[in-house]
Amino acid sequence: MSFFKRFGEFGLILQLLIGIAVGVAVGLTAGSGVMEVVVSLKYVLGQFIFYTVPLVIIAFIAPAIVRLGQNASAMLFTGVSFAYLSAAGAATMAAVAGYIIIPHLSIATEVDALHELPEVLFQLNIPPVMSVMTALVTALVFGLATVWTKAQTFERIFNDFEKIMMHVVNRVVIPILPFFIATTFAGLAYEGTLTKQLPIFLKVVVIVILGHLIWLTVLYTIAGIISKRNPLEVLRHYPPAYLTAVGTMSSAATLPVSLECASRSKVLSQNVVEFMIPLGATVHLCGSVLTETFFAMTISMMLYGTLPSVATMALFIALFGIFAIGAPGVPGGTVMASLGIVVGVLQFDPAGVALLLAIFALQDSFGTACNVTGDGALALMLEGIFNKNKK
Repeated sequence: MSFFKRFGEFGLILQLLIGIAVGVAVGLTAGSGVMEVVVSLKYVLGQFIFYTVPLVIIAFIAPAIVRLGQNASAMLFTGVSFAYLSAAGAATMAAVAGYIIIPHLSIATEVDALHELPEVLFQLNIPPVMSVMTALVTALVFGLATVWTKAQTFERIFNDFEKIMMHVVNRVVIPILPFFIATTFAGLAYEGTLTKQLPIFLKVVVIVILGHLIWLTVLYTIAGIISKRNPLEVLRHYPPAYLTAVGTMSSAATLPVSLECASRSKVLSQNVVEFMIPLGATVHLCGSVLTETFFAMTISMMLYGTLPSVATMALFIALFGIFAIGAPGVPGGTVMASLGIVVGVLQFDPAGVALLLAIFALQDSFGTACNVTGDGALALMLEGIFNKNKK
């Protein structure tokens, strides 16, 4: 694993690519005996990953609520609210597009499989300590109660728990993901459905990138209306940040460039730039949310033969905005933070989760670039609200 660390943020992507390639090769060539081992390994890895999901929810959501409560201010509340509305709006647009576009993509469902996967030979059951919805409610209740009571002991406990689970994610969950994804793609290749779906994935990636551009246009248009300033005076400075985000796949790593780009705009004041751009790098994930929403709907059609209901998607979007704000700062952090609602609300099984993780991670750079560029629009909105009289 130390070899892959040399590649920084690209290390995980390289591991996923290798895992997908190995998995496909095994699935296309292996017999039923080998696939019994593969399916069993996938089952055990999936059990552990799903065991960690409720713990990750509490560890990331509760401390985020406590930190926001401690630093409450009008500008912070407004900035976080805009970030939530942007993520929810992007997800809503993706869902609407999904209902319109996905039925016309000619997606072959799992009933078209050529081979049945063998039974699991060895089952190591690791049930989660609680359901994902229980974990979400627990995080919300304890986070808010800690803020209300100013319970410093619980604040320290949540901060320490966040550090613990961050290490679990970085040192255990992330390293086993390539193996989990390899076994999943081996199964898909063995069933014979993978080759049918590859053209669909390519189309979906293009659709998602177009969706990013449309949402950025919406954001900057709204920002111009709120601020009564020319949004192009902000947007025209952002290409370096966009390209940097594509290369780094990290809003945090792009932050110095983002600050420099936003500072060059004549319609943004320095105090708003220095506040909203770093905050946006943490809580504003519109591009990633848009991407995952559309991919999740595509995978639902692909693996389960149907799109989620409108009510299900509405609940998913409402919760996803909250989860995105508390997403961990690791590669694919958005999809990691949302595993709870992907499983609990969309009812994805391990195969669906693995496929979502893999496809999301392989194009995460464009979602990150959309996130970073969208931060400039949020800064312009705050400028119009808190610096109305400044020209």
